[in-house]
Amino acid sequence: MTDFTNRHTDDHRLGFIAMIADLARVSGPDGLTLREIRDRLDERAFGLMILILAIPCLVPALYGVPQIVGVPILLLAGQMLIGREEPWLPETVLKRTVSKAMLDRMADFATKRMGWFERLSRPRLTVFTRGLAEQAAAAFMILATVTIVLPMTNTVPSVALSLLSVGLIQRDGLFVAAGAAVATAWATALAVVGIGFFVGAGWAVGLMAHFTG
Repeated sequence: MTDFTNRHTDDHRLGFIAMIADLARVSGPDGLTLREIRDRLDERAFGLMILILAIPCLVPALYGVPQIVGVPILLLAGQMLIGREEPWLPETVLKRTVSKAMLDRMADFATKRMGWFERLSRPRLTVFTRGLAEQAAAAFMILATVTIVLPMTNTVPSVALSLLSVGLIQRDGLFVAAGAAVATAWATALAVVGIGFFVGAGWAVGLMAHFTG
């Protein structure tokens, strides 16, 4: 088994894509547990863990995975919301294994599809990435995660989670603002559709009752 201790000194110099690729590189045939993944990450652990969990959910119309990863994302974002400095997850969650194949796919996806995230992001508008603003970003992560678990609606909120995570990792307030905007717009759109559906259904039932009454 690979030694996962005392790696923070080396890892803090890596970009987030390199860190995801590194997880795939060091994983054994059985993959890595969430505990091993957490222990390899540096002070950016909250953002990186949420990003790692969100990447598989970027696949359109995915069902099953978002409902599974939604729980640890909510736990992590909730801890950020209350100002916790280090991530905590229940023992049952920490024991869950991310397979070698999944880690390889995440690393490949991050390298091929998320390079522009890393190239465009940089420390700016850092006031939106620290303190109360960081906690507000966690609230938008929770909002996005609540919608990510709905069937067939996972991609857009996953984009929001990715933008928010990268923004916090890179201390890029512009990415954080963009992620918050996407999360808010998507939640609003779903709410409007939901309200329209119920109002329309009520109108249809009333009309039917009128003609059959």
